[in-house]
Amino acid sequence: MRILDRYILKPVLGTFAGCLFIFIFLYVISDVLGRLDEILKSHVSLKFICQYYLTYFPIIFTQTSPIALLLATVYTFSKLNRNSELIALRASGLSLWQISSSIVTLGLVLSLGVFYVSEKFVPMAAAEAETMRTRMEGNAGGSSKKEEIINHLAFYGLENRLFFVNSFDTKNNVMKGITILEHDQAQNLTAKIVANEGVYKNRLWIFYEYTKFHFGPDGQITEDTAYSPQAIMDITETPEDFLQQRRRPELMTITQLEDYIWRLEKSSAIPAARSLLVDLYQRYAASATSLILVLIGIPFSFVIRKRANLFSSFGICICVSFLYYVSTAIAIALGKAEVIFPFLSAWIVPAGFSFLAVRAIQRTS
Repeated sequence: MRILDRYILKPVLGTFAGCLFIFIFLYVISDVLGRLDEILKSHVSLKFICQYYLTYFPIIFTQTSPIALLLATVYTFSKLNRNSELIALRASGLSLWQISSSIVTLGLVLSLGVFYVSEKFVPMAAAEAETMRTRMEGNAGGSSKKEEIINHLAFYGLENRLFFVNSFDTKNNVMKGITILEHDQAQNLTAKIVANEGVYKNRLWIFYEYTKFHFGPDGQITEDTAYSPQAIMDITETPEDFLQQRRRPELMTITQLEDYIWRLEKSSAIPAARSLLVDLYQRYAASATSLILVLIGIPFSFVIRKRANLFSSFGICICVSFLYYVSTAIAIALGKAEVIFPFLSAWIVPAGFSFLAVRAIQRTS
């Protein structure tokens, strides 16, 4: 590593660690104060609160680390600019790209780290934190009990089937009050299955009090209605698949989300699949935020010339971050509203900001 890289990285890493600690501390304090009434009513112990925020740490890290790195970059470079060190470095023949290469590399490493944490730890942490939060807000200090009965379950399955289940016993793999609508590729209703109960045994679904209605092209029930007190169903979904369909996108890994989208597309549930495609592409784009904000922060560092202090740097970071995240939210909303393509909605803002940042660095150089 060059001496220049060590000289620049040392204050950046120190400022980044300090800012990250402050952001996490403020996040926890504000969240605790917001839930103080529930905590006091439920008599939640200090140990449980610490466990909750330790569980929530991966989520806080992915949300705050890009802004912390942006602040560290702007503060360090603006300080070098104030002391005329950047002018001296550029007078020696170094371009701004050469001077900031170590910071850009750090942004890339942090983006990869955020992606890894988001994929490996955030879904599990979000699910666990949600369970602990429910206990913290509603259970008066008692032990949390794993949910065994799920009411009003609805999801898209394979072979163009739409499932509605009144209750699902996850412990015994028993569904009650089952309604299944089967559609063709044009989404016309072809059959309706009704059953009082369904039990999963030996990798097969057995329906009791089973009735199947067939529908003709005109939408009317045909005469070949079938009834059976017990029937083995050709349903490929397992109980685990049913539970996964119920999970929200933020509680899924990329692999689980891709599998869910594939199931929706196979069921011709195009609007739902399109909306989840936006979430999938956004998962990748959000991980690149650290690198993009670093690129934006480098030319902004030259704005602060006379006074390089933490408050002026913080003001710039707030404005840049606010503009970036608001633009991203608007693009995501347009993607889910089917105004723009899912891939474009996730990447148009990161690509646009990256282009403007690179152009600004080239002009500054």
